[in-house]
Amino acid sequence: MSEVSTQHRSVHLGGASDGTIELTWAGATHTGRRREVNQDALLTAFPLYIVADGMGGHLGGEIASSSTVERLQGVVDGGSVTPKAIEKGLARAVKDIASHPDATDDGTGTTLTGVYLDVSEKPPHWVTLNIGDSRVYLLRDGSLAQVTTDHSVVQELIAAGRLSPEEAENHPYGNVITRAVGPSDSVTPDYVRLDVADGDRFVICSDGLTKELTDYGIQHFLDENADPADAVSSMLDAALENGGRDNITIIVLDVAVSSTEPR
Repeated sequence: MSEVSTQHRSVHLGGASDGTIELTWAGATHTGRRREVNQDALLTAFPLYIVADGMGGHLGGEIASSSTVERLQGVVDGGSVTPKAIEKGLARAVKDIASHPDATDDGTGTTLTGVYLDVSEKPPHWVTLNIGDSRVYLLRDGSLAQVTTDHSVVQELIAAGRLSPEEAENHPYGNVITRAVGPSDSVTPDYVRLDVADGDRFVICSDGLTKELTDYGIQHFLDENADPADAVSSMLDAALENGGRDNITIIVLDVAVSSTEPR
């Protein structure tokens, strides 16, 4: 893993206020302590921040996650990040996965989760997207909340009242997801729209982090580390120390809004 560094971007707010959104972010991915191959991939290309957690025998998961991230990089390069453009990119990724000789079995696929800043409207807003059980968290006003909903057997059991969150932690079907980007069918992400707020901190991560750190632990490292790179490094170190049973990928994205009243 290369050294984690923080990147910056300023975005004009527009609308009634003459101000800016200052974004700072950092991301890292690690194989973990028990896996031989890292099947995770990430994308931090303004305005899109994505984590993909691949699955599948041999090289299948690595191919699925990298193909998906490459196609979404193409969406960013195309200059218009919208649900329609994202879904076209995912459809192309499905074809890439299906055509690859090492990624055609039924178990091949990848999760996909993340957030993008929609600048097509004034003022801009955030949109989260999710397929699978990687997660987007939002720390706002001192409270950490999971924005995305897992597409997993365990989450369905929790929603049905048949399983408590505590019981879910060690459930034998804990790794079984119900939706993925795979070699057969194109899947539409779930989207959630969020206002832009000063002081917000997003955490985008694969389940390699949430297997090793509780939500309380994630918030602790955010509270202790104002710089995104330091927060990512601290969470990664803690996840490895706690076992590192899976590949671990983390993005921390911070938001600062400054505005001035029109004269």
